[in-house]
Amino acid sequence: MSEKSSAPLKPASRSSRVILLVAVIAAVIVLVIRNIEATKNILLVFLGFGSVVLVHEFGHFVVAKLSGIKVEAFSIFMPPTLLGIKKTDCGWRIRVLPELSRKEGKQDGDGEEGLFSFKFGKKILPGDTEYRIGLIPFGGFVKMLGQDDVGPVKESKDPRSFANKPTLVRAAVLAAGVTFNVISAAVVYMIVFLVGIGLPAPIVGGVVPGSSAQQAEIRPGDEVIEIAGEDGRLDFSDVIMAGVLSGKGEEVPMKIRREDGTIENVKLTAEQMPGGKFREFGIERAYTLKVAKLTPNDANSLKETTGLMPGDQVKAVGGVDVNSFWRFEQIVGNTFEPNVKLLAERKNSSGQTQLVEGHIDLVFPVTKEAGSEFEANLSNICGMVPRMRVVGVVKTFKERLLEFLGLAGKKPRLQVGDIIVGLADVNYPTYTEMREIITAYESNDLSIRVLRTDQNDVTKLLTVTVVPRKESGSDRFLIGLAAPFSPLFLDVEHPVVAKTMATSQRQDPLTIPRGARITAVDGVEVVSFFDIARELRKNRGQRITIDWRINDINAGDAVIEVGKNEKIAEVQALPSQILPFRQLERVYKAKGPIDAVKMGYKRTKIFIIQTYITLQRLIGGLLSPKELMGPVGILAFSYRIVADQPFIYYVYFLGLISACIAVFNFLPLPPLDGGLTFLLLVEKIKGSALSVRTQEIIAYVGWGLVGALLLYVTFNDIVRIFS
Repeated sequence: MSEKSSAPLKPASRSSRVILLVAVIAAVIVLVIRNIEATKNILLVFLGFGSVVLVHEFGHFVVAKLSGIKVEAFSIFMPPTLLGIKKTDCGWRIRVLPELSRKEGKQDGDGEEGLFSFKFGKKILPGDTEYRIGLIPFGGFVKMLGQDDVGPVKESKDPRSFANKPTLVRAAVLAAGVTFNVISAAVVYMIVFLVGIGLPAPIVGGVVPGSSAQQAEIRPGDEVIEIAGEDGRLDFSDVIMAGVLSGKGEEVPMKIRREDGTIENVKLTAEQMPGGKFREFGIERAYTLKVAKLTPNDANSLKETTGLMPGDQVKAVGGVDVNSFWRFEQIVGNTFEPNVKLLAERKNSSGQTQLVEGHIDLVFPVTKEAGSEFEANLSNICGMVPRMRVVGVVKTFKERLLEFLGLAGKKPRLQVGDIIVGLADVNYPTYTEMREIITAYESNDLSIRVLRTDQNDVTKLLTVTVVPRKESGSDRFLIGLAAPFSPLFLDVEHPVVAKTMATSQRQDPLTIPRGARITAVDGVEVVSFFDIARELRKNRGQRITIDWRINDINAGDAVIEVGKNEKIAEVQALPSQILPFRQLERVYKAKGPIDAVKMGYKRTKIFIIQTYITLQRLIGGLLSPKELMGPVGILAFSYRIVADQPFIYYVYFLGLISACIAVFNFLPLPPLDGGLTFLLLVEKIKGSALSVRTQEIIAYVGWGLVGALLLYVTFNDIVRIFS
């Protein structure tokens, strides 16, 4: 070795590293003191997620040791090294922060140098492995002789080299990480179920219109007590997975317990729902009427808009007592008013219960059945269909970035609040007509005429050009709205008729032209569809005259007779904002250790299967890669769980992550364990290892693909977080 390479680092260089380290430590200490709660949560997130990675590496380490492979280093947490300990022929060697004063030309682990390096104890038999603790509290790694994650295996004459071990031994070492992740997931769930955890109960909270559940006459409040012969402590995930795992067109037998206690047998067929990711039965989960825990900002926002606060228990809606979430939805859905009043119980600071009033504003979807494109399902008031109003738009990351930088163009685009008055050559289109036109204009410019009211309350007519794009995994087309149908609601604030239609009560539509404004009902002036509905109810059983006007010249009237039992408003009301009610949960706790093993095994199996199905749909193009969550998204989601939920829920989530990592790592793609195992299989069949050049190409291509995927999901994670 040259004199230059053996010379120590200059004192100034060493001092600068020490000063930098002290400065960083001081800054970290200040941040921790100022944000002690957030720091605790962040540390738990990193330790938890890192432990999953560490378990994976520990699997490689254990099997490598048992197989006689030389393990050069095993580290808890990631570099730089904080502490290293190894057996040498002169005793135990301790190294502290060795990177700070390493000699030039030396690699970490080559010598005893370090800011603090010393030996203690008597002479002992030297060991192969240095055990380290890294400075970054995240994961860990294992370093084996002759094995490199970023390239081909390294040739060595040492019989303990990874490359010199039999194919089956190397395969066992590679598979050990995945195996340990699966085992750890099962162990985590055993512990969770021994402690007990609240999970969503298998109770029907709602039924999707037109779904298999509706056809089987399943109703909100029903409980699923058996699925395909299995009846052991089901939770809502069992209902979901039964649909996901069922074959196309397969009937799944279930037993349902009604609210009155009667039990019925039903058969359901899972189907792909509009905008859904998997096949499902159309059963929605249930919620309580208690407002969940929220962040301070969200809690203040909720109180300002509804009068409710976290912990409030809703007791009545619209003057009617309620004791279940589905009854609450039923009352709200049948209300045709601008808002509905709420009555809730709230505990004050002294623990006493008091009644408080609140309210929720209501909106009305354009169809009665979740985006149905059949005209018979259009929402209407006695056959009068209101115009459509935009309440949700979506912007690409590029558009958001240009707006943030002030570089967005002046080209008009759809905005929240726009009232649609024209689509291509159709004036005042209905939802059904809109879907037909959008489909016909696939990938072509489509002009939309909208009424837009500015901050000065001035309404203008604008033309917006959009290009319909096919939704991933669906036959539907999107035009910049936040979803296929939910961002469009009825413009019930203005009494303008987009179209009249036949209903179950009357075969002939009212003779009111498109775009006509209703001015009076039975001589009473009206300014909204709420007024129209009120006057129609008031005059049930009588012939009612409806006056309309288009302009100063075109005006007229229509006569209608409303039956005494006729439903005036064929609409389904929804709260204008989702009320953050807690999920309806049930405590799942094992009866003992053996029962915990069974429950842990079942839960691990469910999540492994679910992960494989997700990847299968992703590869098949049935699931957009944008739905995937990368490390940044997982950490952000973990932080929310740690901050808002009991710790047992984070442990439960870690079990899910461990199962997912096991599946992902065993994909047949180098440099993942599954890909490297596949190459060993090729080597076994071929009779010799692939050439070094071939291994390098495969390794670099694999890393390129994995790196590209990681960048993609990280980009989407960041977009989701900030949008």
